[in-house]
Amino acid sequence: MTKRLRSRGALAALIVVVVGCGAWVLWGLPARTAVRALQKKHPGETRLMREREDEPRAKGRRAHAAHAWVPLASVSRHLIHAVLASEDQKFFGHEGVDWKAIQESLETNVEKGRFARGGSTITQQLAKNLYFGTQKTPVRKLRELIVTRWLEQDLSKARILALYLNVIEWGDGVYGCEAAAQHWFGKPAAALSETEAAGLAAMIPNPRRINPRVAAARHERATRRVLWLMAQAGYIGRDVAPLGAEPPAEPVAEDEEPEDPPATPAPTTTPAPTPTPTPSADGT
Repeated sequence: MTKRLRSRGALAALIVVVVGCGAWVLWGLPARTAVRALQKKHPGETRLMREREDEPRAKGRRAHAAHAWVPLASVSRHLIHAVLASEDQKFFGHEGVDWKAIQESLETNVEKGRFARGGSTITQQLAKNLYFGTQKTPVRKLRELIVTRWLEQDLSKARILALYLNVIEWGDGVYGCEAAAQHWFGKPAAALSETEAAGLAAMIPNPRRINPRVAAARHERATRRVLWLMAQAGYIGRDVAPLGAEPPAEPVAEDEEPEDPPATPAPTTTPAPTPTPTPSADGT
């Protein structure tokens, strides 16, 4: 009888722990209606933007941000191709999570003994940017997976891609592809060339560490890698991309951050070529 009571007590304790953990995960989720509203409504300030604003304030500095919204039809197809090739080649085929990429990521991280590579899809990255920031915990990852599923169920792929391109970080205080194109190349996102698009996509894994002003050599290697991936995907000719059987090595760990992001200088200006027409989409 005593043994049976102990077993029941252990089972009850386990149930309490499981229920408690589940409640804790659910407690930190955004409202489902807020996620569904993204079908038509543009998000305001994201969790990542708020996090980045808090960092300079904690050091007694003034926060700054550049952000502008553009519809997907006003984004260069080269940038769309560069992002798909480098960040999520199976974007239009998966339902939010690329399990094979996650497995490969885990194997790479175990081999290198550090967090060197992520396996997150575009939808997962969007969920993280919108609601969870950069904190890396198992609970946050579970919440991210739940919101990723909601995004895939409630929004079209084109809308997810439009949201992603318009909210992600592209440098210290630079958010969205339009602000990024203006900041780094002095032109609208619609006018980016293949190489410029690859240059922006190259920054995505760690935009405050991989950019032309902080680490020009690293950024150049990352750009060559994106061009290689674009050529392999058939988006550009091999004459534009570096040749070779293997892509250039990834230049930096995804979680490597500068201790003190440099001040953002005034953007350079270069003549903008005639924009290449982009097929219309429902991601406006």
